[in-house]
Amino acid sequence: MSQPELLAIRDLSVSFPAESGRTTVVRDLSLTVSPGETVALVGESGSGKSVTSLAVTRLLDYGPGRIDTGEILYRDRAGTVRDLVRADAETMRRLRGPEIAMVFQQPMSSLNPVMRIGEQIAEAIVQHRDLGWSEAEAEALQLLERVRIPDARRQLKRYPFEISGGMRQRVMIAIALASRPRLLIADEPTTALDVTVQAQVLRLLRELRDDLGTGLLFITHDMGVVAELADRVAVMRGGDRLEEGSVAQIFAAPVHPYTRSLLAAVPVLGSLADTPLPAPFTIAPEEAVPQDTVVAGAPTLELRELVTRFDVRNAFGMLRAHVHAVEHVSFDIHPGETLALVGESGCGKSTLGRSIVRLETPRSGQIVFEGQDVLGPEAETNRALRRGIQYVFQDPYSALDPRLTVGFSVAEPIRTHALRQGAAVTQRVGELLELVGLPPHFAARYPHELSGGQCQRVGIARALASEPRLIIADEAVAALDVSIRAQIVNLLMSLQRRLGLSCLFISHDMAVVERVSHRVAVMYLGQIVEIGPRQAVLSSPQHAYTRRLLAAVPIPDPARRRRELAIDDSEVPSPLRAPDDIPTVAPLVEVGPGHFVARHPVGGLY
Repeated sequence: MSQPELLAIRDLSVSFPAESGRTTVVRDLSLTVSPGETVALVGESGSGKSVTSLAVTRLLDYGPGRIDTGEILYRDRAGTVRDLVRADAETMRRLRGPEIAMVFQQPMSSLNPVMRIGEQIAEAIVQHRDLGWSEAEAEALQLLERVRIPDARRQLKRYPFEISGGMRQRVMIAIALASRPRLLIADEPTTALDVTVQAQVLRLLRELRDDLGTGLLFITHDMGVVAELADRVAVMRGGDRLEEGSVAQIFAAPVHPYTRSLLAAVPVLGSLADTPLPAPFTIAPEEAVPQDTVVAGAPTLELRELVTRFDVRNAFGMLRAHVHAVEHVSFDIHPGETLALVGESGCGKSTLGRSIVRLETPRSGQIVFEGQDVLGPEAETNRALRRGIQYVFQDPYSALDPRLTVGFSVAEPIRTHALRQGAAVTQRVGELLELVGLPPHFAARYPHELSGGQCQRVGIARALASEPRLIIADEAVAALDVSIRAQIVNLLMSLQRRLGLSCLFISHDMAVVERVSHRVAVMYLGQIVEIGPRQAVLSSPQHAYTRRLLAAVPIPDPARRRRELAIDDSEVPSPLRAPDDIPTVAPLVEVGPGHFVARHPVGGLY
């Protein structure tokens, strides 16, 4: 006998003010969630997913949004069904927490930066349950242990900025669970998390759902996560629900063309296991041509024993410790080659990329670009050398000046390096925008007038404006919708074929790495622990850390859902060391053609 519905949304419509009246962003949405059931609400940015969650919790009341029509029926612990649309503010205050809780996408902006972790969890317990402060602190410790935070007693006394992003997300889940809600709404809780942390969060949510019978409304655009966790799926686009069904039906026989396009854009790790060359995503009318672009000869970029460390000083300016971000890293990148640099947050990937372009200052080592020393004294004034390497950042909005038009931002490198003059600059800007798939008239727009994918294309256009030979793409597709991500990856690969570009592709997404890279380097605590041809590293990983990363990748196929995720719950150790505690760098040993693996001493790493 089926259980009565916990949540029933009937014909919900939500609108926001616009220049001409109001714009409807959710239109006649109907959806149900039962106790112990996970319903995934999927779609790309702007589809209305998050607005739906804000309507259910009535947090929409604190912004410009408005519920125009419909019902949101919720059955509480006592069995009373009430319409949340018509509930007053005091009723909603009592329901939020004990009955309905929410985990937001950005834990850093959701946690109080000036309160310790334990205080924030205890505060939620005291507010919603009849417990004293000492009892609440004891309960907070149990909750942190339940969400698998190591050394939980010590973490209670830390502030949000002192813990990793994955740990902050688990703290948010602990706060949401503090009052034992019957309905948990998780809004993109794993977006941009490392694959290992993502797997830990998914397993935690599954265990909590099964143990407590909590209904889970899971909002995401990641279809791999949906396949791992969901029972039913509702697909949204432009405020409309296009399709709904069981997770098996949606993945095996999607009916709507938009659902099929979403699934086609999902990278599947292992899909290129039998081919040595990377290949773009298959997006009609494009053809996935193998990326045979590597040119033999002198490397475009050579790194030798590169070391980048950061000093940590106390309040009196005395050296307390070093952060060993990059430790004796060596590799080459050849013309037309993409080397993927992978690893978890804090491993040193971005610091390495920033060191190459001198945004960080290395302590020692050598960086040679097309035969010229990047770290030499003349490099500071050598414009030709500096324009040869360009950077594409992860967050396109923060990388663009909001006060400048797109055209001005793209034209700036052209003027700086005196590549064009007068009207030729405007013409070149139009050509670059067309090259990245944007119409030339976008030059007159500002960043806030563009979507995330369009802004990322502008970032790529600006990087290409100086006519570089090497692009460093630092998590350039990490937080993009699946279809936009596929388009950006295909764009980078197309530009590589046409322009002969080399690329250092920094990422934690192993499935995307398989699509784009010729070779893969795995980084752990500032060191390269495995490097080699993409096919060898991903199909036959030799290092324990590489195997850990690959084991955590979600499988976008419900039929292959992992019932028990054998995920390593251990946190990556801190790269912070005392000044006299220098890490030992393990030598790389060749285990196959061009395939090298770190061999650690007995008692060392893994």
